[in-house]
Amino acid sequence: MSKGPGLFADIGKKAKDLLTKDYNSDQKFSVSTYSDAGVALTSTAVKKGGLLAGDVATLYKYKNTTFDVKVDTESNISATLAFTDLLPSTKTVASIKLPDHNSGKLEFQYFHDHATFTTAAALNQSPAIDVTATIGTPAIAFGAEAGYDTTSGSFTKYTAGISVTKPDSYASIILGDKGDSIRASYVHHLDLLKKSAAVGEITRRFSSNENTFTVGGSFVVDHLTLVKAKLNNHGKLGALVQHEVIPKSVLTISSEFDTKALDKNPRFGLAIALKP
Repeated sequence: MSKGPGLFADIGKKAKDLLTKDYNSDQKFSVSTYSDAGVALTSTAVKKGGLLAGDVATLYKYKNTTFDVKVDTESNISATLAFTDLLPSTKTVASIKLPDHNSGKLEFQYFHDHATFTTAAALNQSPAIDVTATIGTPAIAFGAEAGYDTTSGSFTKYTAGISVTKPDSYASIILGDKGDSIRASYVHHLDLLKKSAAVGEITRRFSSNENTFTVGGSFVVDHLTLVKAKLNNHGKLGALVQHEVIPKSVLTISSEFDTKALDKNPRFGLAIALKP
């Protein structure tokens, strides 16, 4: 693949990951095993309230092909097949979720030094079509996304964004929800290895005149421990601690707290991931 501007989905992703990834208010346990043949097996159990759900996922990689299958406790089967460089500088992804036979989807991605293009279509009689395009360089990128429903003959979404990347910082602006919202974010790395960072994000929804401002970040305590926290202007506070108990086995403890709620009771989540 080329080292171009990246996909449209990458715009704003760094800030989103810092503010959402690994935050969890449920109890979660997962175990992963790997083989020399390129097979990875992951079992996950999640307790939400009084309900227990789980899934088993298998990932197989061979040369430029990746095959991923997941089966959950509700008898849903998800399968994804991806081919890299089937044609030069391309990636093709086919996915389906059973028993919903109409959930099939085919996606084609093209990468260039100064542009990327993706198109995805549902595999049914009246497919929905999504198209994205990005132009620029690894330092600055402009992109747009559109979704079209062939049944109604109307656009389901259109989004535009811009990102600027520097060695120690990253900024992005996204105009989404058919022009009804705008989100701006800024990430500043605090160390040369880019493991510690501060992030700020502001979102405005024009139809409701609602503004949401969130600040947060991550900090590496030592080579085994990571701390993350976030707070928005609505009083929602989140924090988590990740610690590598043994090599490739990570324990995550997270909590969410609404400082403006009447009961003031925080919600705690526990996630354990074991990877040999």
